[in-house]
Amino acid sequence: MQLEEVAKALKELGHPTRLFIFKHLVKAGEQGLPVGELQKQLVIPASTLSHHIAALVSVGLVKQNRESRTLLCVSQYAVLEEIIAFFRDECCVNSPEHRQDQRQELPS
Repeated sequence: MQLEEVAKALKELGHPTRLFIFKHLVKAGEQGLPVGELQKQLVIPASTLSHHIAALVSVGLVKQNRESRTLLCVSQYAVLEEIIAFFRDECCVNSPEHRQDQRQELPS
């Protein structure tokens, strides 16, 4: 995942309501949650919830599926894992300990 993509995703997660939504979707698992259930938990107008969900969908963190008359929101774990990997792969690469570990791995 590129820097710009990670920045956009983190920007959308930077809003408390969106973070609440995403956290609950992650906890719900792969089956997701109906929009109505999210609205009950948040107690906000449907139009406001729709705006926040659209922001999460726009950066790929959430996908929406319609099952009959129910609109489900599902967190996209692969995208979340890419964001985590973005930081994990860069973690401590400039630290003296990391450079020492890299030198020890080189063949003599």
